[in-house]
Amino acid sequence: MPGLTAPSDYSQEPPRHPSLLINSKEPFNAEPHRSALISSYITPADFFYKRNHGPIPIVDDIERYSVSVTGLIENRKELYMKDIWKLPKYNVTATLQCAGNRRTAMSKTRKVKGVGWDISAIGNAIWGGAKLADVLALIGIPKSSRITPSGGKHVEFVSIDKCKEENGGPYKASIPLSQATNPEADVLLAYEMNGEPLNRDHGYPLRVIVPGVIGARSVKWLDSINILAEECQGFFMQRDYKMFPPSVNWDNINWSTRRPQMDFPVQSAICSLEDVNVVKPGKITIKGYAVSGGGRGIERVDLSIDGGKTWMEASKFQKAGFPYISDDSGSDKWAWVLFEVEADIPWIAEIVAKAVDTAANVQPEDVVVIWNLRGILNTSWHRVHVRQYDVAKEDTNSRSSYSFITMLSSTTGLMYPFIATGKCEYQSQKSCADVQQTIRDRSNILVLATLAFLPTWLPEASAGSLRFKYR
Repeated sequence: MPGLTAPSDYSQEPPRHPSLLINSKEPFNAEPHRSALISSYITPADFFYKRNHGPIPIVDDIERYSVSVTGLIENRKELYMKDIWKLPKYNVTATLQCAGNRRTAMSKTRKVKGVGWDISAIGNAIWGGAKLADVLALIGIPKSSRITPSGGKHVEFVSIDKCKEENGGPYKASIPLSQATNPEADVLLAYEMNGEPLNRDHGYPLRVIVPGVIGARSVKWLDSINILAEECQGFFMQRDYKMFPPSVNWDNINWSTRRPQMDFPVQSAICSLEDVNVVKPGKITIKGYAVSGGGRGIERVDLSIDGGKTWMEASKFQKAGFPYISDDSGSDKWAWVLFEVEADIPWIAEIVAKAVDTAANVQPEDVVVIWNLRGILNTSWHRVHVRQYDVAKEDTNSRSSYSFITMLSSTTGLMYPFIATGKCEYQSQKSCADVQQTIRDRSNILVLATLAFLPTWLPEASAGSLRFKYR
């Protein structure tokens, strides 16, 4: 289209932050380290997860760029950025979450297909733009409409990018017209993220934001809007992002038996600790995020340090200095809450988090009951394991030799120094056991080669964590 082009290869990709954990390089899919998510209520664009299906489009001329509005309407219309900029601007704080967030944990139960996300395929941003309800009013569709005079019931968004799943065609998705024309649904045609123009990874120059719904419906690099009688027939609406029971496999799947997934369920995760941790005795602070779809607030976040036998309630907040009340008009209804609680942990602990939303929906205890072949919507209780480090029993020389530092290569995108240490001075970074899993999962040849040249370091398994002693 004039002003916006979709490259056919990956030679013109934008720069990205070197600390992102890369799950796939082409197309580029990456997430921040989990500790980055709790550093602030608003996620910086650099640390917002990147979900792509092809090469990133390039704007050639912003003045020539336009969005076509077609379909079951009286007159086709071309909307230029100047037309959208003239409409009232709204800032909506909303959490976007990939439907595959926490897929890696689900795949440990049974293998699933999809990008291997940890817990950070999620982020919270302030999106700025025009409400879709105002845009559709420009072409004669009144607000709060459920059907157009010509029979339109769905609004389809078509990107300019090229996806292999669409046989080289564009990514596309749709939402009901009743949602698109409802001003209270806060669906945006967004051109800003956190007060700045969208960057290329996040949809520059214009994208859709559908709050409370899985990220797959918030189409980037908008090319056209189509008013349809039926929902979008694209791959990602009809043959992906649908929730099937554990009994369905790739031999007996029938995609037409399930509706496209829209709202995401209640979710929470611990971000201040890794899957396996070694910590000093005493109190620790447990922090993380909780969120629910459909505009439902978070009523409660429960934490357990004994695997779910007993529970304590965490404090939760959004904006600093303002108390969070789940159903209050002053709270951001489309956004996550951050939570924290301080606890004295036993010698060995399984720490568990679960959230409850304002409709009393609660996360399921076991991932087994929600397993599905595409690995979407893993909202099971989030669990991490912690072992105390006994300072008195550790020899000084042994303690100094426990620190094993390695840097994963930039080809995987893991640029943090990963520490395996009895003292665990780096609780916010990957534990040694997690490094070992990362090596297996990502086949990091560089790290394996480094290990091969350290014959004096011998691994010992201890209480579920990996330790290295110098002999």
